[in-house]
Amino acid sequence: MLLWGFHQNINAQDTLPSPKTKKQLFKAEPFRATMLAVALPGLGQIYNKKYWKVPFVYAGFGGVIYAISFNTTYYNKYMKGYQDFTDKIPETDSYIEIIKDVDPSTYDPVLHPGTYDISSESWYKEAMLRKIDYFKKYRDLSYIGVAAWYLFTILDANVDASLFNYDISDSLELGIAPVQIPVPGEPGVGMSINFRVTF
Repeated sequence: MLLWGFHQNINAQDTLPSPKTKKQLFKAEPFRATMLAVALPGLGQIYNKKYWKVPFVYAGFGGVIYAISFNTTYYNKYMKGYQDFTDKIPETDSYIEIIKDVDPSTYDPVLHPGTYDISSESWYKEAMLRKIDYFKKYRDLSYIGVAAWYLFTILDANVDASLFNYDISDSLELGIAPVQIPVPGEPGVGMSINFRVTF
């Protein structure tokens, strides 16, 4: 009989409901999001649970890196063409590939010294210098673009984390009312702004 009562107590303890654990809400920390974004672009966005932004982060980097590659390639091409055009070595003629659809006998003093036109020669020199300056400018701007995009992704992660738990419910109220402000010797009127959160 005593043994049966002991067994019954054990079963009674087994049937007690287990305490329910509250699910903790994620609270983003701006400092951590910023440091993760600094360490690896896109990591701050992942930390903030904004996974859809990660492809845009890397697409932006891909775009500016492509711009660097494109402008560097053409800068080198026109620089080499200009150097070949201004030297006196007949074997260096990479500029012929740049100046397409034009007969070299009209502008090249090295390959065609008897038929070239000096005004055409100077015009093509100036045109190549303008192209060199153009591609150099946009190559340098593309490098700045990488840094600017990197800073933008860091700022985005920081702002997202700062506003992650921002309350935008309908329970916020704003009231504006006139208030008398006492000024020694003068009657005064001012403005008061009251901000109240209701639950």
